[in-house]
Amino acid sequence: MRTNIDHFRPVLVTNTPAETEHLGELLGARLKGGDVVCLSGTLGAGKTCLVRGLARGWGAVEHPTSPTFTLINEYRQTQGSQRFYHVDCYRLSGMVDAWTTGLEELFNPVDVIVIEWPERILDLLPPDRLWIDICDLGNTSRRFTLAASGHRAQLLAAAMAPPPKA
Repeated sequence: MRTNIDHFRPVLVTNTPAETEHLGELLGARLKGGDVVCLSGTLGAGKTCLVRGLARGWGAVEHPTSPTFTLINEYRQTQGSQRFYHVDCYRLSGMVDAWTTGLEELFNPVDVIVIEWPERILDLLPPDRLWIDICDLGNTSRRFTLAASGHRAQLLAAAMAPPPKA
């Protein structure tokens, strides 16, 4: 379904929601303007939990909540004009819905965008993006498989890769 994805795919596992948020914090601290992170997974897989950590690591002032019913939540930092957009495409019925909401205006070199259910807006996504597949392993354990397309996304994926086993 995704195209132009490199073969380098770091896999990370968390065992608690706190570990998932911490993983998000580590990645969030590395996010810069123009970064696009796509979160794919079933309902309850941990997407919003990861976003809470991403936003906190990025420096969001507000506590993130799921934008399922609002589509887009916007967060800000204490200083600066950069924004962190949390987009939930679950309720979109397809590309026509995406185009009528003006989502394409969010993709810019200044702000950070994190998208839940990105597979519903594939034609709208920029080529440089970090795609994270989240798999529920049962109980509170989750597996995160990162796939990068584009130079910036490759840098983010490489920074999150677990160290090689000795």
